Amino acid sequence: MNTQPTASHFINGKYVEDTAGDLIEVIYPYTGQVIAKLHAATPAIVDQALDAARLAQQQWASWTGTERGRVLRRAADIMRERNHDLSMLETYDTGKPYSETSVADATSGADAFEYFGGLAGSITGAYIPLGDNFVYTRREPLGVCVGIGAWNYPTQIACWKGAPALACGNALVFKPSETTPLCALKVAEILIEAGVPAGVYNVIQGYGAVGAALVTDPRVDKVSLTGSVATGRKVYAAAAEGMRHVTMELGGKSPLVIFDDADLDAAVSGAILGNFYSSGQVCSNGTRVFVQKGIKPAFLARLSERLQGVVMGDPLDPATNYGPMVSAAQRDIVAGFIAKGQAEGARLVTGGTIPDGPGFFLPPTVFADVTDDMTIAREEIFGPVMSVLDFDTEQEVLARANDTPYGLAAGVFTADITRAHRMAAGFQAGTCYINTYNDAPVEAPFGGMKLSGVGRENSKAAIEHYSQIKSVYVRMDKCEAPF
Repeated sequence: MNTQPTASHFINGKYVEDTAGDLIEVIYPYTGQVIAKLHAATPAIVDQALDAARLAQQQWASWTGTERGRVLRRAADIMRERNHDLSMLETYDTGKPYSETSVADATSGADAFEYFGGLAGSITGAYIPLGDNFVYTRREPLGVCVGIGAWNYPTQIACWKGAPALACGNALVFKPSETTPLCALKVAEILIEAGVPAGVYNVIQGYGAVGAALVTDPRVDKVSLTGSVATGRKVYAAAAEGMRHVTMELGGKSPLVIFDDADLDAAVSGAILGNFYSSGQVCSNGTRVFVQKGIKPAFLARLSERLQGVVMGDPLDPATNYGPMVSAAQRDIVAGFIAKGQAEGARLVTGGTIPDGPGFFLPPTVFADVTDDMTIAREEIFGPVMSVLDFDTEQEVLARANDTPYGLAAGVFTADITRAHRMAAGFQAGTCYINTYNDAPVEAPFGGMKLSGVGRENSKAAIEHYSQIKSVYVRMDKCEAPF
């Protein structure tokens, strides 16, 4: 496999280029150097992709679920065989260290293809007896789906949207983030190699205008977005004009609650995973860390000790465990939040300063003495900034944890398992964690409540969002009318 894709778009089973589209420069976050140049989709490219998807979808839907599943499982095997190359590309695309991408990105994508490949043959309808008559249902594909990806997990998102869509018999046109456009092209290439018919999975590049063209096109039946709440509002509204199905996986300002009786090292591990993995660029991060007052000094001390283990450097060095942020622009946005945190009176415990040297680095940054009304405790930062807040009682912290317009994730660390389940039941969040944080197995539904999204990704729940039910009423006795 050539590590680098060979053109901007992948349509109808092959690479396609149109240099008339706007230039997209891919910048390696470690060096700031341009490593690839692509072009945004022109209207002709958008048409080509949607026409190919529309035509191929009918053929793909005629396959049995078992046949579709066999191909998806083959794609999973190929992805695992090529994990090294795919992980290298992910690192160049995002700046995340190879020590992370090699275990968390293409592997997660392969899991999705394997899981939904195994599920495809079981996507069936039901039989409903009504005396001598009956109804049967058919679970049918939606048609052409559009996936719009975010820049933090380009391989994973391309698979999380592609796997359930294809398992149900849909075709997909996927638009990666313009910041990380490379990885999805290799996913498309692998699917064709595995036996997916040309046109079933297409990738086109572009900025917001290309996404808008896809979302409003009458050939499109479903839109799935991973992105910010602001983008989600626009995409949801645009999709509604055509009554298109939607899945919205948006951002959050998730709470992580640590009680006095928690295992200290486990709680610190959860806080690190929920704030600094992927340099903090994870939508479900638990960035409001509520620590019960009795454990707060010990928590901050142990956290500071553990952060001495950060190895910030060349993402391709296996020893590096913390990489740069995805872009200079994103780093500067986060630096702005750090300045606001200091200006509003939060106590900087560690980090906060952009280091000298190459790369868009920002070290793990911890604020203590944060109050609920501070900007850093209200707004999604999407970077390595942890806000530590104090609390006294369970009732108090649950109310404060839920006092946010978002509801993507929430976590609790405690030795009291009854309290843990009570907190999980009380959290207003779609994805909750007990004595862990940010696990995302494909077998479990993932998604948010409130402003954090609509619908669910992964698990059997995703089948509901990529298919529709048709009811067929069968009368066995005579059909009669009153006149």
